[in-house]
Amino acid sequence: MDDKRIAAEEAVKYVKNGMTVGLGSGSTVDFMLHALGRRVQEGLQIQGIPSSKKTEKLAKELGIPLVDFSVTTHIDLAIDGADEIDPSLNLIKGGGGSLVREKVVDACADELIIIADSSKVVSTLGRFPLPVEVLTFGFEVTAEYIKKLGGDPVLRRKDGEVFISDNRNYILDCSFGHIDDAARLHETLVKLVGVVDTGIFADMADKVIVANKGEIELFQKKQE
Repeated sequence: MDDKRIAAEEAVKYVKNGMTVGLGSGSTVDFMLHALGRRVQEGLQIQGIPSSKKTEKLAKELGIPLVDFSVTTHIDLAIDGADEIDPSLNLIKGGGGSLVREKVVDACADELIIIADSSKVVSTLGRFPLPVEVLTFGFEVTAEYIKKLGGDPVLRRKDGEVFISDNRNYILDCSFGHIDDAARLHETLVKLVGVVDTGIFADMADKVIVANKGEIELFQKKQE
């Protein structure tokens, strides 16, 4: 069985009756949605808040009841994927372009579970270019600011066209090399004019479920 599917199905075990569940985005989350949809068909009563239009569409197709933040701002549990995970459970996300909505959903959850296969686990963040969502107006100026910080920003394109996020913004994929202090880099970047948010999710994950050759590894945030 695919490791992504294994991690996804393990995470769904944490979903309990009556929960409001934050639904992340990405290929691993797609497996989670299918597993969650099956449990809903079996009688599980939950409501989900999707973090992207793609997730919303699939969840509806699978019969998962959905609400939005106009109904509730409380999320019991969010389940999301990641592009990179370091030993401190800091993440780089945004490969699919939904990083801002994912962060909104994940940040207000009582608990955040990240699901991934072992290829996403790294010793230091930075192998995967850091997605930074920016305003379309003056994005060239924002890119120059990022260059001055040591980044190499590349405007994301898809199918030959400039990629547009669900928020109607651009994504700059920024290579910084090894990121030794993820939280500090995030705080520096979000202060730049034109930056909406970054794909650094520092100190947000409570649990990380990694599937490695069919075996489950569970990593948990260290309690202070």
